[in-house]
Amino acid sequence: MIIESITLREAAADDTSFLVRLYRDTRYREVSAWGWPREQQEQFLRMQFNAQQKSYEAAFPDAVNRIVLREEVPIGRLLTSQEAESMRLIDIALIEEQRQQGIGTHLLRTLLQQCEARGCILHLNVAHGSPAVRFYQRMGFLQVGGDPMYLQMEWTPFSNRKYQA
Repeated sequence: MIIESITLREAAADDTSFLVRLYRDTRYREVSAWGWPREQQEQFLRMQFNAQQKSYEAAFPDAVNRIVLREEVPIGRLLTSQEAESMRLIDIALIEEQRQQGIGTHLLRTLLQQCEARGCILHLNVAHGSPAVRFYQRMGFLQVGGDPMYLQMEWTPFSNRKYQA
């Protein structure tokens, strides 16, 4: 079974090239539609990756950055931050060929189980129009706010047990 081959480990400095590749993989279709030359796309994506990393480090200095492994091969990232009475899912991403196999669902269910055990809320932001919005709704998240770019969603333990289905 796929899920049994999934493990997590702390990200290390030598994971940067994988994380750049993962970021590129999650944004490539969007950027390639702009019609830019390949070199310009690569430069833009690298610049955006660096900006995202700096933003995450500034906003969440104590975040736990984990690499998702499938049979010891890096396939994704799970970035979370433990807050006083809640947890924040900052980033969850899988390389394209590993999506739609239940891995993301497994990772999120594990976080929800941890939150339920602690009695804490799980917060996240997701881009408007992202297919992930429907996924999070199916997992029991509710929209609690937002801005022009992102929806703010949260899952509250005990009041919603959809994630176990």
